[in-house]
Amino acid sequence: MTHEPTPTQIKGNKIYREMGMTDEEFALAEKMLGRTPNYTETGLFSVMWSEHCSYKNSKAILKTFPTEGPQVLQGPGEGAGIVDIGDNQAVVFKIESHNSPSAIEPYEGAATGVGGIIRDVFSMGAKPIASLNSLRFGELDSPRVRYLLEKAVEGIGDYGNKLGVPTVGGEIQFDSAYEANPLVNAMVVGLIDHQDMQKGQAKGVGNTVMYAGSPTGRDGIHGATFSSSELAEEADEQERAAVQAGDPFTEKLLMDACLELVKSDALIGIQDMGAAGLTSSAAEMASKAGSGLEMNLDLIPQREADMTPYEMMLSESQERMLLVVKKGREQEVIDLFSRYDLEAVACGVVTDDQILRLLHKGEVVAEVPADALAEDAPVYHKPSKEPGYFQEFQAMASEIPEVSDYTDTLKKLLQQPTIASKEWVYSQFDQQVGNQTIVKPGSDAAVVRIKDTQKAIAITTDCNARYIYLDPETGGKIAVAEAARNVVCSGAEPLAITDGLNFGSPEKPEIFWQLEKSAAGIREACLALESPVISGNVSLFNEKGGKAIYPTPIIGMVGLIKDLAHITTQSFQAAGDLIYMIGETKEEFGGSELQKLVHGEFFGKSPEIDLLVEVKRQKQLLEAIRSGKVASAHDISEGGAAVAIAESIFGTDLGVEVELSGDPVAALFSETQSRFIVSVKAKDQAAFEEIVEDAKQIGIVIERSELVIKNDRQSLIQTEVKKLEDAWRGAIPCLLTSKD
Repeated sequence: MTHEPTPTQIKGNKIYREMGMTDEEFALAEKMLGRTPNYTETGLFSVMWSEHCSYKNSKAILKTFPTEGPQVLQGPGEGAGIVDIGDNQAVVFKIESHNSPSAIEPYEGAATGVGGIIRDVFSMGAKPIASLNSLRFGELDSPRVRYLLEKAVEGIGDYGNKLGVPTVGGEIQFDSAYEANPLVNAMVVGLIDHQDMQKGQAKGVGNTVMYAGSPTGRDGIHGATFSSSELAEEADEQERAAVQAGDPFTEKLLMDACLELVKSDALIGIQDMGAAGLTSSAAEMASKAGSGLEMNLDLIPQREADMTPYEMMLSESQERMLLVVKKGREQEVIDLFSRYDLEAVACGVVTDDQILRLLHKGEVVAEVPADALAEDAPVYHKPSKEPGYFQEFQAMASEIPEVSDYTDTLKKLLQQPTIASKEWVYSQFDQQVGNQTIVKPGSDAAVVRIKDTQKAIAITTDCNARYIYLDPETGGKIAVAEAARNVVCSGAEPLAITDGLNFGSPEKPEIFWQLEKSAAGIREACLALESPVISGNVSLFNEKGGKAIYPTPIIGMVGLIKDLAHITTQSFQAAGDLIYMIGETKEEFGGSELQKLVHGEFFGKSPEIDLLVEVKRQKQLLEAIRSGKVASAHDISEGGAAVAIAESIFGTDLGVEVELSGDPVAALFSETQSRFIVSVKAKDQAAFEEIVEDAKQIGIVIERSELVIKNDRQSLIQTEVKKLEDAWRGAIPCLLTSKD
């Protein structure tokens, strides 16, 4: 067994740098302690002060988000946020990234990402009822990208399917900006009764600290630090060791045991051991309660021999929880977990000195103020600088890409992986376990019924990173607005969002500017749409070889459907129904799929958005849906109106005859915001038009399976729907089986 470096060696040899701490941060830790920290204490500081745990580079920005509203029962600060849905019920949800692990070991990285966010939700006392994902990969002509996609999807499916939580929706975009740095973001939604809400707090001096779940191993040590730095050119063994391995069968037992435990008044506080493992759960639970914790590490269940305090505290082994229970009630908890074949042990006590104290083999091996770890990490206000390209793009005149064959262009757009059917992905996920999924993947938003009620929730994840790259503030607004559009198209009123902020290195002023500006856009849209930010995650340093990803702030949104009769999907319903477009089309192609198809790159201005117009159209459309005047609704997004119309026909055996006005390329393929394709029964025409001011009839649903789009009575597109649908459905499977 090797001896750990002494405090003198740690300082003199700057060993703390290997743990991700700067000279200034180590000096601050010394000042807080009044002495040089030992090896274990240095490890505690290094993980808790990593960006992944402390948000030291983003905290100032996160504080600008609106986090309150009459519907919010729990905002940021706990394992997940909670929003009221009436009748003493609430939904609990959060999104979180597992990007760096997924770039190194995509199967385990994606699987444990799902497992970790599920624990965040059930640690709040909620039963997980739905999972979603938001994924970004490079182009599918790369063998490496195909491997990453296949393994990440397999990991998500295996973990969620075995755990019994349905994967009901999500989104994927493909772009060369993610070639080296895929993004794997997982969102989970849970259901809870108000009285069962839990918090991760260590309250009550003398109460017992208990460890429950799988034993601790050496996997995942410094995982939080690893996720707070740029990826190396080649993953070394240390980076691979930082990726944890999960066991969904154990997680299922742990979830069921914890959901039984939250009904007991023996439980005081509960928190998942996620990033930074035992360190974060212990320090955060004590800090939030204003208390201290003393733990005897000899009592921690260990699956490997001779583990050091440093290894035990920094391990990120999966499927573990830290509990605080009333003194004298320990055996009840031990017996409860035993019924699920899980170990629960008393390992510490709540103290009144606000210190996290660790004992090992009869000695005190660490003594650190809990607040120093959980609350008092340095907060940085990084320099912000507008990138040179921004003003250049802003000054560009709007350019309409040249298109000679509209039908062929539509077919090629439908084959673009970002637009093409994602059935190859979601067919690997169990979407129906629990029997409450009403609208499965493939529509604007997933819809899950609230059991034994007439209510449902609509859930979506959204972000067009290309717009944010071109104009972060406008793109941030669009990300929130599009999520809300998808929820409204499903018949739901937007409630709140969770955000996954994926960016490059904040050390670069241009990257920090992207973060700052996109957050400002998100904030403005959340205020306009009355959808506060109730939880989230920040993932920075997503770059390799100095090349950063596109700024990608994922928006996860939940909306409430008050009556199951209001549920609406994007598919046209019957021949004779009238087709409307809500909103007018402008010549906007910056960041569009057509721009990528024609030019192979993105430039110019992103589409504009007027939030007052957005809010008005969403409210009027939702009113029309709730009044029963809408047969189908679909937002116009990537690929423009032609793609949205085609998607509304697929799977229906129907066709359409549509007439659009204006420049034909813009009419078909512009990505102007705040627009919808809606179908309405002829008998409801007058009532619908009275409710929705900006709706214009553009066509009719027909019996023959043909897509006909005219422009000033000239035919632009006339083709069999099957040809388009086959191209759309077959694109991703074809690319995945192609050989170099």
